[in-house]
Amino acid sequence: MDKFMERAVELAVENVREGGQPFGAVLVRDNKCVAEGVNELHKRYDSSGHAELLAIRRAQEQFQTNDLSGYTMYASGEPCPMCLTAMYFAGINKVFYCASVENAEEVGLGKSKSIYEDLQKTKAERSLKMIQMPLTEGQCNPMKLWKEKS
Repeated sequence: MDKFMERAVELAVENVREGGQPFGAVLVRDNKCVAEGVNELHKRYDSSGHAELLAIRRAQEQFQTNDLSGYTMYASGEPCPMCLTAMYFAGINKVFYCASVENAEEVGLGKSKSIYEDLQKTKAERSLKMIQMPLTEGQCNPMKLWKEKS
């Protein structure tokens, strides 16, 4: 097994031993580990405290950038939709993972699989209802303001 995946799995095992979930992540650039993370849901009341997101946050803060193009993520488990989306936004080019979302579901961690399934539905069919509310007349349009400033 690759040394970075070994480290991601090692982090996941340590996290389980400390009361957390079996997820660890290592962010790599130029064959060097630049940031790591584990799911910290058991330490903080923060549903976004996933291993991959924490590794991304740490790297972006360390390098003062939002662009992580050329970086590779190693994750002990297949990234959830939230983490996967963050990787798209950050420009991460490649992800290696060990356990699949199906493996996670087998041990009682099946939320990712159900979210992936829900995202394949139309907006109207999804379990999370999304309702667009247009701006009121005279209200400043932040999208238009952004376009004017950029």
